[in-house]
Amino acid sequence: MNKTESANLILKLYDLRREATMRKGRDWFFTFAPKSADDILTTMMDPEVGAYLRMVSSYWEMAAAMVNHEAIDAELFGDTNGEHYLVFAKIEPFLADLREKMQAPDAFKNLEKLIMSTPENTERLRKTQEWLNSLQEQAASQAG
Repeated sequence: MNKTESANLILKLYDLRREATMRKGRDWFFTFAPKSADDILTTMMDPEVGAYLRMVSSYWEMAAAMVNHEAIDAELFGDTNGEHYLVFAKIEPFLADLREKMQAPDAFKNLEKLIMSTPENTERLRKTQEWLNSLQEQAASQAG
């Protein structure tokens, strides 16, 4: 894999993330705090925010597929991106149930493969989940 080609693809992915609707979706996704697979499924069908969930999750699934198929260098991708960990961190606890309910055993397989591909990536996922949990705890304590 040519590093320059990888860098160009990563920059194209970055440009796509800056599109107005995608930016709104990414902002919304940051606050999304699912408690179950049903929360995710219900939200996917929500007429107001469902498109955001589908857009953000499918974007990162697509980017992960490019890395998994070696169209983008994995190390360079990992050094220049982190948002896919946040996306998968919110989905991963419910992944088995989500796949079963969707009757889609391959749902989010590319994100899973990329993130679980190395011990370092898996550890980064766990740290991201811990960080998200601490944010939720802080918000709950501030709320009352």
